[in-house]
Amino acid sequence: MSAFVIDAFEFCRSNGHREGVTPVAEMSRLNKDCADQSGQIAWTIDGSTSKLGYPQMTLSVSGTVQLVCQRCLAPFAYEMDSSTVLMLGKDDEHADEIEEVLNDESIDVIVGSRECDIRDLFEDEALLALPQVPKHDVCPDSKLLDAVKSDKPSPFAGLKNLKPE
Repeated sequence: MSAFVIDAFEFCRSNGHREGVTPVAEMSRLNKDCADQSGQIAWTIDGSTSKLGYPQMTLSVSGTVQLVCQRCLAPFAYEMDSSTVLMLGKDDEHADEIEEVLNDESIDVIVGSRECDIRDLFEDEALLALPQVPKHDVCPDSKLLDAVKSDKPSPFAGLKNLKPE
């Protein structure tokens, strides 16, 4: 059994704690959204029991990944820092019941497992931390973009010549 596979319910009951650092290159789903496979993700996962008695895990990820700016298509470093609380249900029906009781959008309810691979959980959290449209705040080399904007004549400029005086 892998060191990353845990009994999620026992992990929460015993207030388990795991942490580590994983290279982006080892995260197959995450590295598909990145410009390259450089960087690494630091992660922590803590188990506990909520005030209402439900098993819960607090998951945090942080690190820098290379993304492609959707404006200028240049790669840039994106700093991620994200944390979430996951409540565990025994099955789908139990998870739905917990969601109704909690009525809190900031807490995700998932179906727990006796063989939960925490690598999937922290890779999911890293993917959710990425922006939907990655872009620089200010693109570093916007000369090409500015040239395209300024070289192209206005479509109405030709109409000016058609107007009789």
